Amino acid sequence: MTVSTLTHTRSTLANGSKIRDQVSPEEWNTRVDLAACYRLVAMYGWDDLVFTHMSARVPGTADQYLLNPMGLLFDEVTASSLVKVAADGSVLLDETGLGINPGGFVIHGAVHAARSDAHCVIHLHTIESVAVSCQKEGLLPLQQGAMMMAADVAYHDYEGVALDVEERARLNADLGQKNYMILRNHGLLTAGATIGEAFIRAYSLHRACQIQIAAQSGGAGLLIPSFGVREKVTQQSRPKGPSKTTPLAWAALLRRLDRHDPTYKD
Repeated sequence: MTVSTLTHTRSTLANGSKIRDQVSPEEWNTRVDLAACYRLVAMYGWDDLVFTHMSARVPGTADQYLLNPMGLLFDEVTASSLVKVAADGSVLLDETGLGINPGGFVIHGAVHAARSDAHCVIHLHTIESVAVSCQKEGLLPLQQGAMMMAADVAYHDYEGVALDVEERARLNADLGQKNYMILRNHGLLTAGATIGEAFIRAYSLHRACQIQIAAQSGGAGLLIPSFGVREKVTQQSRPKGPSKTTPLAWAALLRRLDRHDPTYKD
């Protein structure tokens, strides 16, 4: 990042009204929620410097999505700094001049193109999720959260740095219609119909990985519930319509973020 680019970026971040005037109210609301998602990831310590990414489909479009500009820390991302990207990876709107991480296009563009229901996609490299992704058995059914999501977790083998566009077809085939994915030797991915839904799923998968690593670190034998109990939890966890708790949790997180630093809305 050059000094001139950084200066321009800081100036842009200080004046989000320019972007707000160029987009629809629906897109602006999505920008605010996605910026909140970045800030919350930073608040929880799940970020990885300027790497990894979260994306959201631009409302009213099938082939446009928002992604973070390459080079900003997640606690610097604002609604106005998000980059609008087309299905082919070309940048449609970027007031920062920073562009995007190519890996964001390969991974996120793939899921958005294949899944019309995936309006938000989150990809993280949390320590615990990467650690579990390196284990042959993957996510173990050690506790209730892991058992609740077990039937909805997909796996994708590591193929190298996510720069190969041809990998997109294989990633989508592995994901199918599931909403959680463990990227082997890499990290986690979640999809959701809303930004809040994708975030809560990322929280749940990361937490399940945290608990697994903590349990394994204790050194004692691990107690895995019987197959029958695990099947019972799977049945109990099958969605019976839109979640009533996810919107409540997301609203609570936004209140926490507003108390901490509301500048994500700029």
